[in-house]
Amino acid sequence: MRRRIDFLCFGGNDWWYHNRAHIDFQLMRRFAQKGTVLYVNSIVMQKPSLKEGRQFVKKFVRKVKSIWAGLKKSGVGFWVYSPLSLPVHHISWLRPLNKMILQIQLHLVTRKLCIQNPVVWVACPAACDVAINMKKSRLIYQRTDCFEDFPNADARTIEDYDRKLKAAADLTIYVNRMLYEEESDKCRKAIYLDHGVDYHMFASAEKLADVPNEMREMKRPVVGFFGYIEDHTVDIGFIEKVVDYLPETSFVFVGGVMADCSGLMAKDNVWMLGKKPYEQIPHYGKCFDVAIMPWRRNHWIQACNPIKLKEYLALGKPIVSTPFTELQKYRDVVYEAKTPEEFADCIKKAHSENNPELVTKRRQKVAQASWDSKAELVLHELFNEKESNLKSVDQ
Repeated sequence: MRRRIDFLCFGGNDWWYHNRAHIDFQLMRRFAQKGTVLYVNSIVMQKPSLKEGRQFVKKFVRKVKSIWAGLKKSGVGFWVYSPLSLPVHHISWLRPLNKMILQIQLHLVTRKLCIQNPVVWVACPAACDVAINMKKSRLIYQRTDCFEDFPNADARTIEDYDRKLKAAADLTIYVNRMLYEEESDKCRKAIYLDHGVDYHMFASAEKLADVPNEMREMKRPVVGFFGYIEDHTVDIGFIEKVVDYLPETSFVFVGGVMADCSGLMAKDNVWMLGKKPYEQIPHYGKCFDVAIMPWRRNHWIQACNPIKLKEYLALGKPIVSTPFTELQKYRDVVYEAKTPEEFADCIKKAHSENNPELVTKRRQKVAQASWDSKAELVLHELFNEKESNLKSVDQ
């Protein structure tokens, strides 16, 4: 009998609304081959702020719908559940109430799924107190973002959760080398796990005839970005200036918008196509002549590791990006620019220099970075297994 391993993951995102490329989604898909996996959609961590206006209403409605969905199968092997939680992490005397509400809900759901002694995976620091006190076989802390820098989050509280999780976790996983080197000595055990990529899905997209209708008649060259546009990640003012430098270029943004992009949308050579299903993203990306990452120069970005970098490379696309720490090992296949003018110049250069040899070089850079290999590595670290047998499990 092969070992059965159940997982309960406190996710950093919402399965029903976020990009399915995230590391916690990807790994839980693989771990579902080992046993029962429950993915708990992100627990409310931000303080409510009516100043956000329409964005606040949008997020509130989305969260209510997610909670209302109840316990459901994801369609890729694991269960998904959105618990009711309160945005009170900044109010110390209310935290025990929040903890109790979550514990009751999770007790009922895990009992229904016959999950008794799971590996508890924490990608959302707000789950700290519940996760640490749960009955479990292992505790894993996924330190992939600096949530203490998250907008409207109480930094001091999140930092306290972060310290507790590092001290309690059997394994802390970092995807950013800088953050790993700064913090690994504060953990019981830590590893650096570079992100994976759905390589075949992206690399094979150009061989398929599927071309989104919105992209068919678009004037070339096409400069594209896919992913969420949020104020704390994408430098909207920066890209507005880049667009102005290249009036004859089409700029396409594929993904949800959680920021004020009215100035960008008003430009004649900009198309905002909205959120698309994950499986369709490669077919939009293959239509780009140049892919871009116009990140803000802040601590959040310096401490992250954007998966879209590997997705762009798997597509074989030339990439222009603002600087960030994880970009260092990809500088031979990425154009880097600090100012809007430099960024525009790099876009022109990237487009003019592109050739089949460079396409191959970019793809080779990430060809071995499969999510299957990342899942195998994590299981080996957890259980020191020579063979994790991800392909099958006896029920």
